[in-house]
Amino acid sequence: VQLQASGGGLVQAGDSLRLSCAASIRTFNNYNMGWFRQAPGKEREFVAAIGWSGGITYYTDSVKGRFTISRDNAKNTVYLQMNSLKPEDTAVYYCAADFSPFGPVPPRTAVGYDYWGQGTQVTVSS
Repeated sequence: VQLQASGGGLVQAGDSLRLSCAASIRTFNNYNMGWFRQAPGKEREFVAAIGWSGGITYYTDSVKGRFTISRDNAKNTVYLQMNSLKPEDTAVYYCAADFSPFGPVPPRTAVGYDYWGQGTQVTVSS
C-alpha cells in the first residue's frame, strides 16, 4: 500500500488549498481514510477522517466549518479541501489508511491507521 499526498504549498491567510492523497490500493473502498498534521515542535494531530463509504466524517474542532474531507473511490483518492486558512494551520499534512472492511467508522487517533503517506507541507503566512 502506498499513499501519495500532494497539493500543499505557501498561501496567505484566508486562502484555500485542496490536498489530495492517491492510494495504490486494490480495494480502496475497504479503507477508512484520515488526514493528520504535524507542526514544528508539536505532536502529530488528527485533522479529519472519512469512512470507506463516505457516509461518516469527523473533524477536529479547530477546522470544523473550514475544512472538508471527501473521497472518490473510483479514483482511489481522498481529498482535504481547506478554506479560510490560518497561520496556525501551518504543518506537514499526512494522509493515512485504515484497513477496515467491516467497520465504516474511521479512527480519530494515529494508532488506528495502518499506512501513512509521506506528507505535504502547508504554510500559511499572515
